[in-house]
Amino acid sequence: MPRKPVAACQDWISHAKTADGIERIEAWFQGNAYAMHRHDTYAIGRTLAGVQSFNYRRGRRDSLPGNTIVLHPDEPHDGQAGTGEGFRYRMIYIEPALFQDALGGCALPFLDGGVTNDPRLAAATETLLQGIGHTLEPLEQSDALAELAHALAAVAGQPRVRGKGDYLAARRAREYLNANFTRTVALDELEMITGRDRWSLSHDFRTYYGTSPYRYLTMRRLDAVRRMALSGVPLAIAAADTGFADQSHMTRHFVKTFGQTPGHWLQVVSAVRRA
Repeated sequence: MPRKPVAACQDWISHAKTADGIERIEAWFQGNAYAMHRHDTYAIGRTLAGVQSFNYRRGRRDSLPGNTIVLHPDEPHDGQAGTGEGFRYRMIYIEPALFQDALGGCALPFLDGGVTNDPRLAAATETLLQGIGHTLEPLEQSDALAELAHALAAVAGQPRVRGKGDYLAARRAREYLNANFTRTVALDELEMITGRDRWSLSHDFRTYYGTSPYRYLTMRRLDAVRRMALSGVPLAIAAADTGFADQSHMTRHFVKTFGQTPGHWLQVVSAVRRA
């Protein structure tokens, strides 16, 4: 169903139907949208209207309608309107593990600039950045992700060679963290199930998944908090049930990751639901 109109003065975020490994949104903001934050996914998007401005890798970037935005995992960035008219955009957040399925253990592709006009990336993102009312079929999503992974590698000028590290160890660690994110995971547990010492494993994990094991664990907790909050679970209970020490501990990580407090995030997400 098409998104219902929302009053122009009200910020909003609308989410597409959930799909494994990706999150798709469309949003409109006026003024400051996000404080400086970072997440463990690729954030790839397109500006639809206005000027979308953000600070990224030592400089300010301005994305105009039609530009493609590519933000690498764990790279700090913020977000705000570049003019008084506000901005509208679509974004897809992609787990690096999905790109690894296509790249087969190569180091993750990296683009430095944050904003690009490269026609290869514009074409490769067309399917994934459709209107959020469009539900991607599983094969459609898989093909589009593979196309995007290879386009990113090509634009980055990355040779198709395997990364220097133990990909299987990193994958085992990721699977273990997915299964145990609601509790404290000890370093010796990861060393035992991967056969790697903690320093080598940290390097492996960053090479293949773009972030550290602890950041990955924290993100899985925050993903669960968002799902629970949207279903009406109080934030204090959601924090406790997902392994955080308390609500304030969860809130600190939430702001660092999404650039908004949990309460404000719920407000802008709910703006579309109320419309």
